[in-house]
Amino acid sequence: MPECSLVAKPWSELTTGELYSILKLRTDVFFVEQKIDEEELDYRDLEPSTVHYWIADSAGHAIAYLRVLFDPVAAHLAAHRVPGRVVVRADHRGEGLAQLLFERVIERFGDEPMLLHAQEYVAPLYEKFGFAMFGEPYVEAGIRHISMYRP
Repeated sequence: MPECSLVAKPWSELTTGELYSILKLRTDVFFVEQKIDEEELDYRDLEPSTVHYWIADSAGHAIAYLRVLFDPVAAHLAAHRVPGRVVVRADHRGEGLAQLLFERVIERFGDEPMLLHAQEYVAPLYEKFGFAMFGEPYVEAGIRHISMYRP
């Protein structure tokens, strides 16, 4: 793995450079690579309870990212925490960066139930962290997803 740093911050602490780097990564993967044409910026990033996690390379560019939302009304059982927008830059996939991000999320929120909407092919990664699939697969943003829950 290249020399990098893992950072976790709420919106209010993000610098403009960090924000640009995160949005560039999300745009490059979700819009350019995966051709998702649904709304990316949903105002959830700005919520004071949202925590942004990313790994930056030695130049300070985000190469892996996820955010953890807090939903006041649990969508499934008692899961108020919702990790999402998980993304790794193409040239850094297979290095375990998403796992590092999830390890940090579990360290911080592991005692709380969590819900996520996984792209179906990535579900095995989340199973390593105690998430279990439930319900039927569905299409979201043109990509097959499955709901997953971690008690």
